Amino acid sequence: MEAPQYIAARVQRALAEDERTHELGIRVVVRGEQLFLRGQVPGAERRTLIASVASEAAPGLTVHNEITVTEVRGPGEEEKL
Repeated sequence: MEAPQYIAARVQRALAEDERTHELGIRVVVRGEQLFLRGQVPGAERRTLIASVASEAAPGLTVHNEITVTEVRGPGEEEKL
């Protein structure tokens, strides 16, 4: 079995290089057969894409998507209660 740090590095490289994500701010942690994604992104669709790219880069591992979505409001938009 490949060492966890090599799997994590491969997934991070895939997230940075894949045209769907180009993501640098996600932390990747590998423990055994589990892969954890942590960080923040501006939308749910991006969160899903990151998990897809990670799954492709580390087939056979269970991906736990712990990425949180930060709501980004444009200038002048009111916060909805």
